[in-house]
Amino acid sequence: MNLPEKPSESGGPAESRAARMRASDADRDEVADRLREALAEGRITPEEHAERIDVVYNAKTYAELEPVLSDLPPERAPRPGLEPRREEQMLPPPPAQSPNLVAIFSGVERKGRWLVEATTNVTCVCGGADLDFRQAVLSRGEVTVNVTCVFGGVTIVVPPGVRVVASNTAIFGGNDLPEDDTTDPDAPVIRLTGTLLFGGLSVTRKAVDDKGGHGARHLDAMRHHARREEVQEELRERRRKGLEHRDERREHLRELRDERHRDR
Repeated sequence: MNLPEKPSESGGPAESRAARMRASDADRDEVADRLREALAEGRITPEEHAERIDVVYNAKTYAELEPVLSDLPPERAPRPGLEPRREEQMLPPPPAQSPNLVAIFSGVERKGRWLVEATTNVTCVCGGADLDFRQAVLSRGEVTVNVTCVFGGVTIVVPPGVRVVASNTAIFGGNDLPEDDTTDPDAPVIRLTGTLLFGGLSVTRKAVDDKGGHGARHLDAMRHHARREEVQEELRERRRKGLEHRDERREHLRELRDERHRDR
């Protein structure tokens, strides 16, 4: 097993006693969470992750847990050579709003800094809807705008560097879409679905107001936030599987204990 060498115990008797203390389930789960993050960050391989997870859930003391993390940076420590973006430090994700926008003989709009859910539903009947994505924060790398429009119109504004893909149906209506302005495979994607009946959907590409010089940085922040949400979802799934693995091992150990007691 390719685990880092255990550091020498040079901290004195008090530190040695602390290392010999029994670890709790919460301690083991915390170390397992850090290993899952290290796997998602590419710091360890899947094989190393599997080996270390086995060590974690068999560990009885802090001394047995320590080598598993000794070659990994502390949790939430900044990566070497990378400074957190000032914008990301100052601006938390915007609050969630209803993903359903309805305009019946009226109008509805969504603009400014808003959180775009995985799917946004727009319904227009003899009405109109305006969606401005230039300062929006995407919840993931690809989001869907599902439009149902009857005798109405929907106008969408996107910033440069965002790919728009139409997968909707138009009956006595149509789409007006801009050409792609990026070949970046990791570019954010807005996918348009739904049905237009005697209605129209127009998408234009405009730069973010550059008074503060933040157009390109905002696009980068959109991409970063979407990737972060995807990683967090992956970590939650890995944590769920890790807990299932832990429970299976505990059940197996209980069965072994019971079998040994019966043999006696």
